[in-house]
Amino acid sequence: MKIGVIGAGSWGTALANVVAANGHDTTLWAYEPELVAGMSATRINHLFLPDIKLHPGLQYTGSLAEAAQGAELVLLVTPTQVMRGVLASLLTELASTAVLASASKGIELGTLCTVSQICSQVLGDAVQGRFVALSGPTFAKEVALGLPSLIVAGSTNQIAAHTVQAAFSNPVFRVYTSDDAIGVELGGAVKNVIAIAAGISDGLGFGHNTRAALITRGLAEMKRLGRAMGAQDATFAGLAGMGDLVLTCTGDLSRNRTVGVKLGQGQTLETIMAEMRMVAEGVKSAESVNALARRLGVEMPITEKVYEILYGNKPARQAVLELMSRDLKPEQA
Repeated sequence: MKIGVIGAGSWGTALANVVAANGHDTTLWAYEPELVAGMSATRINHLFLPDIKLHPGLQYTGSLAEAAQGAELVLLVTPTQVMRGVLASLLTELASTAVLASASKGIELGTLCTVSQICSQVLGDAVQGRFVALSGPTFAKEVALGLPSLIVAGSTNQIAAHTVQAAFSNPVFRVYTSDDAIGVELGGAVKNVIAIAAGISDGLGFGHNTRAALITRGLAEMKRLGRAMGAQDATFAGLAGMGDLVLTCTGDLSRNRTVGVKLGQGQTLETIMAEMRMVAEGVKSAESVNALARRLGVEMPITEKVYEILYGNKPARQAVLELMSRDLKPEQA
């Protein structure tokens, strides 16, 4: 199969490496010309995935047209906030039969659209019949190292989901399918916001009890938003929900948790972001997910407090106190 991977951050590079190692004709597109040149010369992504030698069959380009033309599967792995512009540039390059998959995790600011919704607006509603959301508990570095990892491919079209499953699966990378694309997308977006909250808790020194509570109540927020968007509860009990939530809230490789830890330790968001090369999607998603929850009338108190800490200069300890002082209610309310 000919595959184009759009986005050479750590996650895009790791996924491109998987399908190249599986024997597919794979081209990885990078925005930075120096990154294309460096990977072509050394087979190492020095900016985003250093010290890992990439598969010799993987090809690199700075041309979106070259990456997409003739591709039977195009995988989108750019930050959600630039996805619309990337898709507009790909509009005339994508084959009408190509499966379009997304491994990006976020909600677009302003429009409050998921990636599948952005795709519909830019490429037309028919794209939903070949759209697949790819998400799960997977750190890019561990996938690139070949450590056993599991992920889920969600689509309303099971032929498209199975196409992605077949392309990526191997003895160390297992892909499950789901018919709940929107649930897979929402899990990937909301878990990043909750991971910032978990990091803040760790940075404040609140311990394992608090972190476990944030993960559990964060899952409840994820489910409530999912129901309002037509997703299935079962999705959030799986890899794209609880699985990715636990990983991102507890793993030291989590960029979003790292942002939270530093906030909890008293650093400013501006300082933290200036020191990070890779995107922590949860910073933008805190704003867009909070706005989406308000639009839909969904109660998401943890998300709201993360938003207030990031954008309202609310002290982290005060936000925790406000969460703990909310009206008492049944757990399943």
